[in-house]
Amino acid sequence: MREPSEPQFILKLSCDAAPGIVAAVTSALASQGANLVETAQFWDRQSDRFFLRVAFLAEDGDETRILDALAPIKVQFDMDLNLRHTARKPRLLIMVSRFDHAMLHLLYQVRVGWLDAEVVAIVSNHPDARRIAEHEGLPFYHLPVTRETKAEAEAELLKLVEETDADLVVLARYMQVLSDELSRALSGRVINIHHSFLPSFKGAKPYHQAHERGVKLIGATAHYVTADLDEGPIIEQEAERVAHSMTPDDLVAVGRDIEARVLARAVKMHLEGRVMLSGQRTLVFT
Repeated sequence: MREPSEPQFILKLSCDAAPGIVAAVTSALASQGANLVETAQFWDRQSDRFFLRVAFLAEDGDETRILDALAPIKVQFDMDLNLRHTARKPRLLIMVSRFDHAMLHLLYQVRVGWLDAEVVAIVSNHPDARRIAEHEGLPFYHLPVTRETKAEAEAELLKLVEETDADLVVLARYMQVLSDELSRALSGRVINIHHSFLPSFKGAKPYHQAHERGVKLIGATAHYVTADLDEGPIIEQEAERVAHSMTPDDLVAVGRDIEARVLARAVKMHLEGRVMLSGQRTLVFT
């Protein structure tokens, strides 16, 4: 039997709040010989929606048979339901521009197994990351973006996502704004990282702007990408206190470190099925 830390299945569901949901789900899973490893639930009173995540073992479990067992309660409670077999590693497509710290941290965490995923490609609007991709033995795609070529480049990107069967696109300091059309096409499948000064200190050299204003906290925010730039549902954040004695370069270094950590944690939570959307905010079952 597998160790409890290695569930075969992750079940996520949401529906209108009602009595008996957990009992119905666990009974259906028990009928298939499931051994529950981890459960987390939340009743969002604001929307009156119920959210449930269950990780479970099912020796010789058949995904179709489990879904058939859940089908009656899915109809009964009008559930949005997703079941994933963990034997298939999620596939990541990483996008980067010239700042490669967040990408390098992701690649390391995949290499050591903390991120249980497969990187299928590295994409950049600059050629700088080609050397890293080649060193890691990963396909590299250089897709330059200008105002005139943006639509063409995004069409190539969407084609690449489909061809690589990527489950998640990670913007690891990819410094191009995705169009509304592409954001909608990849809804719920793109995670971005940015410094937490926004909406203040937009544009070039935000850490230098922050230094000039005497900022005392530096942070980063990882979120799903939507048509509203840098305003998608937040997955993970972190902040760190800084001192007046620090130079702008010191602040940049602190920011790079936080960005890399926060992005990796957000990706991990997504890959493990711990993030669920409730309107414009996320529920994160840590």
